[in-house]
Amino acid sequence: MSDKKKIIIIQPIHEAGIKLLKENSNYEYEIVEDLDNTDIKSKISKCDAISIRTANLSGELINASKNLKIISRHGVGYDNIDLKASKEKNITLAITATANAVAVAEHVLFMLLNISKRRNMYDDTVKSGNFLNRNKLPKTIELWNKNILIAGFGRIGQCLIKRCLGFEMNVFVYDPFVRKDIIESFGGKKIENLADSIKEMDAITLHVPLNDKTKNLINYNLLKTMKKNCIIINAARGGVINEVDLDRALNEDLIFGAGIDVFEKEPPDQNNPLLKNEKVFLSPHTAAFTEECMTRMGIETIQNIIDFFEKRLDNSKTIKL
Repeated sequence: MSDKKKIIIIQPIHEAGIKLLKENSNYEYEIVEDLDNTDIKSKISKCDAISIRTANLSGELINASKNLKIISRHGVGYDNIDLKASKEKNITLAITATANAVAVAEHVLFMLLNISKRRNMYDDTVKSGNFLNRNKLPKTIELWNKNILIAGFGRIGQCLIKRCLGFEMNVFVYDPFVRKDIIESFGGKKIENLADSIKEMDAITLHVPLNDKTKNLINYNLLKTMKKNCIIINAARGGVINEVDLDRALNEDLIFGAGIDVFEKEPPDQNNPLLKNEKVFLSPHTAAFTEECMTRMGIETIQNIIDFFEKRLDNSKTIKL
């Protein structure tokens, strides 16, 4: 019988991560494209570790395992994993805590700039031969001296604040779990009450997990208190913004625009109103999809598994269940 640790890689990852396993004789692995694999329960029952991206790892599948010790998430969110079953089986949950912050922070600015500078409208005007209509176009918005709220001040928020300060924005941070002095050391101002402060913001970007407290955090009642020039970005988790309420607020000109990388249901239904709303800039949950970030995440996903079995996994990369 082989003493090698068996790893199931659910959904392909960057070859740089696979290379770590190819070069280590203590591990064997199998890549499974998705959880529709007819033999998936049998495979999980025999594995010692699972690498997973966005597929939903149910309690039923986790409970089918006999030797599973660690689930290594290719990313930082973990709402696609049954935490109750993981806890009951004493399974360690690891995330790629250091890999994706820069990519997501850049994507937020990419969305913010595209929306504030009316990229689609201006680009289409030139390409459609209407260059001389430039004086008739609605004006764009500067980021300089604008108030931006970062909701959630983990690694992504900390990367983002540096970039916002580079645009000379006034950065406010809402995170009940981060001390005022830490936020101020990054150049931000801590706010205590989201509802009271949000009405003064020109931009809001969300970086919070999806849970009972953050579900529908941004809803119609909050949206209608925002400034008409406000832009809201969600590159965190779908469900933090109520999508129906957001569509309504945009149609009623309560806010300027929105950038959405994540949806409550993925892929979103074709009748989701945000897909047809011209004030929304969309991307398909790809904020971290830079070549560099995918390399880092592939490596960190596998390195977390190796570090776990070699008893050197950093606690900052594990989630307390």
